[in-house]
Amino acid sequence: MAAPLNYRHLYYFWVVAKEGGMARAAARLDMAVQTVSAQVRALEQSLGHALFKPAGRGMALTEAGVAAMAQADQIFQLGEQLPAVVREAATGQGLRLAVGISDGLPKLVVRHLLRPATDAPNVRLLCHEDEFDRLLGDLALHRLDVVLSDRAAPPNPNLRLYSHALGHAPLAWFAPADMARRTKAPFPACLAHMPVLLPTSHAAVRARIDQWFERQDLRPHVAGEFEDSALLAAFGRSGMGAFPVSSRSIDELRKDRGLRLVGETPELVEHFFLISAERRIQHPLVQQLLKGASP
Repeated sequence: MAAPLNYRHLYYFWVVAKEGGMARAAARLDMAVQTVSAQVRALEQSLGHALFKPAGRGMALTEAGVAAMAQADQIFQLGEQLPAVVREAATGQGLRLAVGISDGLPKLVVRHLLRPATDAPNVRLLCHEDEFDRLLGDLALHRLDVVLSDRAAPPNPNLRLYSHALGHAPLAWFAPADMARRTKAPFPACLAHMPVLLPTSHAAVRARIDQWFERQDLRPHVAGEFEDSALLAAFGRSGMGAFPVSSRSIDELRKDRGLRLVGETPELVEHFFLISAERRIQHPLVQQLLKGASP
């Protein structure tokens, strides 16, 4: 039977790899360089492989070291979360859900997607917005419980991620009410007679919008492009131009008297995904999100 892993040795290795050298790691740990070096050598002996190799005047990770570092990152990231998890459990603060929100996902839709979890009692919700690829990296390191996005995770042999469909919704188009009244052409031709605001290519639906314009033989004046969908809607509400939104947001935007629904495009569809680092979902709030997903 293999000897149990010495996590103290693993921690010293992790600090050396993070700091980029024995001397800097020893300074951070307030220990002698020889002591840190001996602890790393003990880990290498127990694993049966060298974890570092010479690189110029310094050192670099071997292939075995890269693999060990990936595991150590997960172990110590989880360890950093342990005090907060225990404190929340002991004080009855309820379940914590850390969600990554892809910058391409319409923010007006996020609340609808998260509602099955936020309706549960004593939920502590932490939302982080970032670029899609960076969120996937954080998810793989277990810094996040789940990622919400407008696209599935791409195949990657180095990341074990699983995409679950949360449903889809067609787009609708709103315009400032004064602008819509001045435009006599029917939808969708009216979009050629007013400025249009669009998401950037960060949003998966942007390519489908461009293709739809071509099929409709429309060449609208694009007055603005926005990575943040909430900012796009804010500029649309200010009167800058017509803009597309998920049909799930129609009821909310209809309350704004300064806007008018000019048309719906059932052939233009946005897709929504929940991405997890585990095939079999264990987190009860993530289970609620999947159960509450719309077809």
